[in-house]
Amino acid sequence: MEFFDKLTKKASETYKGAAEKTGKIAKEAKLKMKINDNKSKINVLYQEIGKKVYQKHTANENLNIKKDLEEECSKIDAYVAEIEEYHKEILDLSDMKICIKCGEHMEKQAKFCPKCGAEQPKEEAKEVEVIEQKEEKNCKDEKCEDENKECEDKKEDCKKGEKECDKDDNVNDTKEENKQ
Repeated sequence: MEFFDKLTKKASETYKGAAEKTGKIAKEAKLKMKINDNKSKINVLYQEIGKKVYQKHTANENLNIKKDLEEECSKIDAYVAEIEEYHKEILDLSDMKICIKCGEHMEKQAKFCPKCGAEQPKEEAKEVEVIEQKEEKNCKDEKCEDENKECEDKKEDCKKGEKECDKDDNVNDTKEENKQ
């Protein structure tokens, strides 16, 4: 029985890992499609700008960039900003970051840039990730792995978010903690 339990647990973990990676790949593909869409829109705006410039040239009129091209330029700025955000999301999905000095891509945990050696600012962990890590750590202590019934009950409560497990096997209602 223990063999099948371990096998089931391992298969479940493998499935979760594969599902997570597939989700990241799908999200990255969607972001790349949005980037390409924005680049196409920018190219259309470049053509409009070029057309306006040429029309002013052929009519021997003076071109006032602020007046004549402001709308197109502001749209381009907005698309470029969106593209930068999409690139940041893609880096976040792949656990990468960009060097603050040279722009080199590197692992999120890197304290120094592998290219220029510049010290990188420490990134703050997201609240959700911290909570998830805490739940995983606290629910997977030695007693849970020994299939202790009491600990298994706490583990289930912890997964449901009704209670919080800690290393000392104390169970606290999260509602009571939130009131304080």
